[in-house]
Amino acid sequence: MMKTAITALALALAPTAAFAQMNTANVDTESYGPKAGDTEFTLSGSGYSNKDFDNNTFGLSGSLAKYLTDNVAIGIRQSVNWTDPKNGSDQWGGSTRGFADYVFDLKKFRPYLGVSVGGIYGDNFNDTFAAGPEAGLKYYADQNTFVFAQTEYQFTFDDVDNLSNDSEHGLWQHTVGVGFNF
Repeated sequence: MMKTAITALALALAPTAAFAQMNTANVDTESYGPKAGDTEFTLSGSGYSNKDFDNNTFGLSGSLAKYLTDNVAIGIRQSVNWTDPKNGSDQWGGSTRGFADYVFDLKKFRPYLGVSVGGIYGDNFNDTFAAGPEAGLKYYADQNTFVFAQTEYQFTFDDVDNLSNDSEHGLWQHTVGVGFNF
């Protein structure tokens, strides 16, 4: 009787054990994203032309950052833009900004919030300082490679005393690109 009960119990639990093994075999044990001490590099580009290709604009942006912790990155971001208008001379512009971001760990998805401060310079406008908040989202395709979308609100200022007035007259800069951790 006891032997029959144990056999019946074993047969009843066999599908449960098989199901548990099947589920653990499909569990994703890979780790995504950076760890403290890792370096991050991003690259993105943009451009447009009119239908005759005689009015063109091209841009390139990149960043290099270091992770101080698993969630805090500090770095530098560089953007360069070139315009070749149909009526007028070529113009270029650029910006160099230092930044600090807090990156939330949601496995493959990594939203982040941060701030940047730096300078904007180039043809046809006064060189000036720029600062503002930024937000973005990274999606990891594998452990160290991601695509990202980011937006920055940049306001310009020449004097720290006018920051409250200047912050109301900014612009939004949007970026989509690819990045790598190493």
